[in-house]
Amino acid sequence: MTPTRVRVLDAAVELLGTEGLRALTHARVDDKAGLPKGSTSNYFRTRAALLSGVVDWITESEGQALSTAFAPATAEEFVDIMCGLFDYLTRVNRVRTTARLVLFLEGSHDPAIRAGLSRGREVMENIAVTALAGLGAPDPLAAARAIAAASEGLILHRIARHDDVDPRPTFELLLKVALAS
Repeated sequence: MTPTRVRVLDAAVELLGTEGLRALTHARVDDKAGLPKGSTSNYFRTRAALLSGVVDWITESEGQALSTAFAPATAEEFVDIMCGLFDYLTRVNRVRTTARLVLFLEGSHDPAIRAGLSRGREVMENIAVTALAGLGAPDPLAAARAIAAASEGLILHRIARHDDVDPRPTFELLLKVALAS
């Protein structure tokens, strides 16, 4: 991927995550990225293409990072990793996570965005299924889906409501249930 395309996508994520969906225009992305007018259009001809490109960019970059970082050897490590990931997504990477939430809502009525988000969810789910199977979960897919649903709810509340709840008790409970035979 070219450095200019990365600048375009990073600027688009920044706009989505700080100003919302209405702020995402080709001209605003060009301005945010410090690029000449029309640069974003060279990579993404339409707004729909730009939105799909952002979904793919977020999915690709987060999937790569998570696949290398998520390899717990014990249940305690699983919970520690989940808590660390939660804090990373909602504090350090808050803008990108907010952008993803904006895209979730847009995906409710846009099949292309929904498909991209579903691909990203599948990648994350597969990583969790592998980890949960390694820990001995009798139904790792159901456990991964339950943990993902709870995580998404916790993330939504932290981002939208600035809820500073500790996610550890939730992850501990879910993992305990997931590993029960």
